[in-house]
Amino acid sequence: MCLAAIYWARLDAVYFASDRRQAAAAGFDDAFLYDEFLRPTPERRILSSFVPLDEASEVFDRWVLAGKIAY
Repeated sequence: MCLAAIYWARLDAVYFASDRRQAAAAGFDDAFLYDEFLRPTPERRILSSFVPLDEASEVFDRWVLAGKIAY
């Protein structure tokens, strides 16, 4: 599970039995992610552009009005 999703889900705890070095040795190497997150956005491998729209906040307004559960 993505670390951001873990925090968004507000889990109480996460348990794991292998660290990232062990995962890399098994072929599941995510070291490039750690490097990528440290790069300025324009220098990342995948183009990411912020496109400000006035209507963008409407999505969050609808979510709040739909009776979201407050955590």
